[in-house]
Amino acid sequence: MVNNFPILESERLILRQFNSSDLENVFQGLSHPDIIKYYGISFKTIEATKEQMTWFSDLEKNGTGIWWAVCSKTDGAFLGAGGLNNLNTENKKAEIGFWLLPENWGKGFMSEAMLLIFNYAFNTIGLHRIEGFVETENINCKKALAKLDFNLEGTMLDCEIKNEKFISLDIYSKFK
Repeated sequence: MVNNFPILESERLILRQFNSSDLENVFQGLSHPDIIKYYGISFKTIEATKEQMTWFSDLEKNGTGIWWAVCSKTDGAFLGAGGLNNLNTENKKAEIGFWLLPENWGKGFMSEAMLLIFNYAFNTIGLHRIEGFVETENINCKKALAKLDFNLEGTMLDCEIKNEKFISLDIYSKFK
């Protein structure tokens, strides 16, 4: 884990490093049918969810990304997760990812968290481009990216297989 992990704060949120006490919350999110419907990763057991916690840590160690636990500033409650992966400092770009527990949907938390992450990505890491790859049918995520001023660049048709079916991905970008 990063010793000087950046803690990001807004009026309502604290974005902090994941710790072992987050395991149950990450499992709750990444096993929830409404979250995993359009998310690339899911887990059936707490034990298997430890793989995700290791992934968060490895991203930081390897310099290939950074993810935060998104928490309430008021009571510290875990709300979801967000961050950057596929970080490429040479080309000054990364891919955005995020999810919230369903009880936190529609409250503006993810937009607030993403603005903190964008600020960190552009002003601290020095990125020029942030990319989002969204399943074409994921209307809510596409609406969220539009609110955050992402540009739709195009669609990769039938580019991945999920649940034994081809899916298409829309490519979004945001620039510094």
